[in-house]
Amino acid sequence: MDIAIKPPLTFLTGGGEMAASILAFDWSNSPVGPIDKWPSSLRTAINMVLNSRFPMFLCWGPEFISFHNDAYTPLLGQKHALGRSFRDIWAEAWETVGPIAERAFAGEGSYFEDLPIVMERHGSLEQTCFSFSYSPVRAESGEVAGILCTVFETTGKVEAIAKLQEKEEALVSLNARLEQQAAAHAADRDRLWKISQDVMAAASLATGRFLTVNPAFTETFGWSSEEATSVPFMDLVYPADKDDVAQKMQVLASGVPLVRYETRVLHKDGSHRWASWSIVPEGELLYGVARDITAEKQQAETLRQTEDALRQAQKMEAVGQLTGGLAHDFNNMLAGVVGHLELMKLKLQLGQLGDFEQRIDAAVAVTDRAASLTHRLLAFSRRQALDPKPVDANSLIASMASLIQGTVGPGIKVRTELQPSLWITLCDANQLESALLNLAINARDAMPGGGTLTIETGNTIIGEAHKRLYPELKPGEYVTVTVTDDGTGMTPDVVARAFDPFYTTKPLGQGTGLGLSMVYGFVKQSGGHITIRSEPGRGAIVHFKLPRHLAEARPTGAANADPNSMPPKGKGTVMIVDDEEQVRSVLIEVLQLQGYTVLEAADAPGALRILDQCSRLDLLVTDIGLPNGMNGRQLAELVRTHWSTVPVLLITGYAETLVTKNSILPPGMHLLTKPFTMNAFAEKVASLTGHG
Repeated sequence: MDIAIKPPLTFLTGGGEMAASILAFDWSNSPVGPIDKWPSSLRTAINMVLNSRFPMFLCWGPEFISFHNDAYTPLLGQKHALGRSFRDIWAEAWETVGPIAERAFAGEGSYFEDLPIVMERHGSLEQTCFSFSYSPVRAESGEVAGILCTVFETTGKVEAIAKLQEKEEALVSLNARLEQQAAAHAADRDRLWKISQDVMAAASLATGRFLTVNPAFTETFGWSSEEATSVPFMDLVYPADKDDVAQKMQVLASGVPLVRYETRVLHKDGSHRWASWSIVPEGELLYGVARDITAEKQQAETLRQTEDALRQAQKMEAVGQLTGGLAHDFNNMLAGVVGHLELMKLKLQLGQLGDFEQRIDAAVAVTDRAASLTHRLLAFSRRQALDPKPVDANSLIASMASLIQGTVGPGIKVRTELQPSLWITLCDANQLESALLNLAINARDAMPGGGTLTIETGNTIIGEAHKRLYPELKPGEYVTVTVTDDGTGMTPDVVARAFDPFYTTKPLGQGTGLGLSMVYGFVKQSGGHITIRSEPGRGAIVHFKLPRHLAEARPTGAANADPNSMPPKGKGTVMIVDDEEQVRSVLIEVLQLQGYTVLEAADAPGALRILDQCSRLDLLVTDIGLPNGMNGRQLAELVRTHWSTVPVLLITGYAETLVTKNSILPPGMHLLTKPFTMNAFAEKVASLTGHG
């Protein structure tokens, strides 16, 4: 339980229930005096005790006035210790612990392990064991003013060890007796064979049959000794396991034993049992011991099904959160677009056309926000269309320095620590820019009073030894980018959900909750790894790794086309392939206005029929997601078997085939992500046809 602490009692901060008890206690008549008069040495010692996760208590002054933390409370049983003398609290144990405490108060520290102590804490005396250390605590004058004790109850451990020793001694004694009996009486070996609860068997590799089985074999699998030894033992193996058992027989034939080998054995009633075998080969003979683990397997399967159900429930909760946030944001955006369109329609009827351009600009701005939202969703789902190229992260960050500084404002200092000779990485430079801007914005919001934002780069190698830390990363070389702020930080539960879509701690209307999820999706889709480390009041560190690109290619930064000016008109033949008629008609009209001859088709087969009669083609523009059995990427590759040098412009809002490959497009192929401005489209066409 956390309580609000005001100066000068801040030494109680973080102390839980015991801090509240100390605050509520009447210390005026106590030997330690009023709480606001306590010396700094006492306050420091109490703060250390309260904030420790180990059981601790503090005795202060010659009266041994006691303080303790929440972790120590269970050791007291029914006793109350706060403010009482340590002598009175443990009077029944003072004969044992008193001299130790007196020595500590005299300045001599001590440590005891598993010390037996007779104590009363639940209404009666009981034998206990504790491991503890007593340390003197000195006042400002240098004199010992108190005793600090860190203590663990080890009663259970000591009792368990004693019982284990008794069992081990009993087992040693039993083994000795069995050896004596086995040496003197062969019949005793038969008795052990018969009374064992584990399955025991001997078999011949030469004949492939059991030579003998013990009664536990019959109790476990239902087959009598005569039935088990009259057929090849492979006949008793569960059919689906026979190939694996045959391979294990070859291992045994080479002289290598099997330990805890799990397989299924047919039961006489038609069912099967799981058995864990340990088998030792001796020449042509096999000696095996097995334990029935069917119940354990069933429990494990039940647990797996329960975990699957839990994961499914968590997925559905995440989907609900995602769709709810998506519907909320899109409804707001659609309301803006519809409102402007309806108002324009009304004003058109009234002949009031004066503000049409402003309203069109406003509607376009809303659609741009919707496009940004879908891009972030695709980034989180790792289904966005990436255009990976070799990227020099140092150059990209350096080129963004002024943009980032302008984004975070003058109250925040932006530092860069860029490693010289940084490796080249393969990623979408525009998405890396967007990720860094999102992280800068988050850092800015976490530092409302100003602070420092640090961006670092580095090279790192992930080897097999790192598999436990990064199980999803392939061993290899990676470029690292780290963004650090010294802002308000995050609690552990916020860190755990930071990458969830639409999760945000910002006030309503001040954040969509998609910034970090977009960064997460981009890094994961690029074959990398991302982590967040943060504590309240200690800022946040976002660290991600991107694979090193080893092929020789010219690194690039993000290339942002200027959509504000129409390119010069050009001529040539362009094929437009898109199954969305509205999109296709707009693209055709834009190109015709520029002076191009435009061919059109709604799918790949239609495009191929038209191109079969075409003598000239200067550019193929195709959507990737086409119907009727052939996508745009396949169409482009087929067209280039006839026109090997024709440039191709792939347009898409969802390109899983490209995303999963995450590779550089072949020379002459380019990518443009929907939605895009018509100016950007016309400019791209002009550059690819040589008219830009």
